[in-house]
Amino acid sequence: MDINELREQIDTVDDQLVRLFVQRMALAKEIGLYKKANAIPVLDATREEAKLQEIAAKAGSDMANYACCLYKMLFGLSRQYQNEVVK
Repeated sequence: MDINELREQIDTVDDQLVRLFVQRMALAKEIGLYKKANAIPVLDATREEAKLQEIAAKAGSDMANYACCLYKMLFGLSRQYQNEVVK
């Protein structure tokens, strides 16, 4: 397989990731609205830590650190978006 074919495959995966990211952020918005209506703080550190442990286990030893970095970024973006929603 040449580099152009590999890049096409990455482009396909990127398209899927963007679609899933938008879907995830829409759900984060709904969660933010629920938290606002029920006076629940945006940050749930216990859940985030549990999710990071799950993600690391699912990703496997080679990818655990990378997956956790990605999800820490996603969690931060989700919290930021929720904070905008609850203003």
